[in-house]
Amino acid sequence: MVDHKTGLTIRQQLILEELKNCADEITGQQLHRTLIATSSNMGLTTVYRHLRTLQQKGLVRCRNLPTGEALYSPVNRDHHHLTCVDCGQTLVLKTCPIKNIHLPKEQTKNFELLFHTLEFFGLCKNCYQRQQAT
Repeated sequence: MVDHKTGLTIRQQLILEELKNCADEITGQQLHRTLIATSSNMGLTTVYRHLRTLQQKGLVRCRNLPTGEALYSPVNRDHHHLTCVDCGQTLVLKTCPIKNIHLPKEQTKNFELLFHTLEFFGLCKNCYQRQQAT
């Protein structure tokens, strides 16, 4: 059943609410465990299918780590990260460095922009020093 105001199913609304309640990004598996703990009987495949739909609607962003793991958050949480490719440590940037960038209208005239992602990958101080010592 689809809510005519939001265009979302009850399960999609439930997933979006859980993401909004999380303090940070969450994996699909973590989200699935949270839903099971709150008596929401939803399979893991269904969770991922709804996450993909919510992403396509511009309501959820997905960030992929160098390990291949995907993390999800609502798009209104405009966080960007520095991620160490060695140990996986992630630091949140305090502000979005591209928030006020305007894309050329001639390139975006046939494109409805929903959200953006920005990720920086490198080595944290500890991993960099360890690699330099070897």
